[in-house]
Amino acid sequence: MKQFFGENYVHHGEIIQLPLDFVRQLCLKIQPERPECRCDKDMDTRSGFAMCLPNLTRPQSYRLAEHRPLLCIEIKPKCGFIPFSSHVSQEIKHKVCRYCMHQHLKVANGKWKRPSKYCPLDLFSGNKQRMHFALKSLLQEAQNNLKIFKNGELIYGCKDDQDCVSDWNELARHLKPFFFPSNGLVSGPHCTRTIVKELIQVITMTLLSSTDTCRAGDMKTVPVSQGRSYCEASAFNKELVRNGKHKLESSGLPRGCLLYKTLQAQMLDMLDIEGLYPLYSRVEQYLEEFPEERSTLQIDGPYNEAFYEKLLDLSTEDDGTVAFALTKVQQYRIAMTAKDCSIMIALSPCLQDECSEQRSVVLASKSRFTFSVSVLDLDLKPYESIPHQYKLDGEIVNYYLKNVQAKDDPVMSNLFKENEDCTLVLHKV
Repeated sequence: MKQFFGENYVHHGEIIQLPLDFVRQLCLKIQPERPECRCDKDMDTRSGFAMCLPNLTRPQSYRLAEHRPLLCIEIKPKCGFIPFSSHVSQEIKHKVCRYCMHQHLKVANGKWKRPSKYCPLDLFSGNKQRMHFALKSLLQEAQNNLKIFKNGELIYGCKDDQDCVSDWNELARHLKPFFFPSNGLVSGPHCTRTIVKELIQVITMTLLSSTDTCRAGDMKTVPVSQGRSYCEASAFNKELVRNGKHKLESSGLPRGCLLYKTLQAQMLDMLDIEGLYPLYSRVEQYLEEFPEERSTLQIDGPYNEAFYEKLLDLSTEDDGTVAFALTKVQQYRIAMTAKDCSIMIALSPCLQDECSEQRSVVLASKSRFTFSVSVLDLDLKPYESIPHQYKLDGEIVNYYLKNVQAKDDPVMSNLFKENEDCTLVLHKV
């Protein structure tokens, strides 16, 4: 994934060997601290190997001897575009983004108590007004898309699916020394709103900053203009329509910023899961006949230079070959990984004379910060997960059509109420 995000953003870690007794003790020690939803997954206590990774809750230029306070914001931005594939069978997918549709199914299944107003297309728009609205929405309903750490400890966000810390006044109390170190700001609701606004402004600036180059910059990129630049279900869009405005501004992202690179990697999903699934079936059929070819096709890696070279073909014209199908499947896996990655923004206050040219700096109204931006959760999505993605896509769209859009459309509403089964009559033309 370094090829797509760049050297500075991705930390691949180092494999180290550990005494088995240490691993067993560690497993027992952390078990009570793990979220309930993760306790069904066991730590591997038998291999004796682990990944050694940097602590991304502090800037990568940070030195332990500095003893500065640390602030870290983790954002899981999700998919930032509307499908533009001609394989999409339901028109609603060309109008409403996957995240906004999925919210309703998650609430119905009891995963969350209420839908979030966050829409990824607002965050990826590059328009600061839309980005501010998206970040404010994340702060209002963090779910598992936003967490804030102070000195490495979680102070805001969800520990698991239900246990959420989302008190803005408490958050402002934690953040006040970072943004208003002189303590000259009055307390109360005005103070809270001002501090949260400062936080949103700083996050926006770091997300739009450019601190790295990557090889995928040389790759023929997927045009970001493909598909619509806004989601009809976005609360920001609905507010505009209510106020009589019908044009959403999309300023576009700076080419060097992390959000742009993330979006480019996501848009390797050029066919949508509906166009991809038949190609997956073609590869599966080939592997049933020739199972020994699995390693040659690099289904399970190695994800090396040869693997990367095969991803450069952005054609969508199907020539019927297994090679074409495999390329699209592997591109889809890259895209799905980028859609589910997390961005870590680490901040540490610094005085003007302490901010060297070697460090990235962002300014707030009354303070300045050194910062670094990193990406994690970049393990390539498994090949075997594609059937699940296909099934889930159908469930999300069908639930949205039946329970959300149908309520807004009286004709559709009556159609669903009268009869679950429909007959399609074809007339010769």
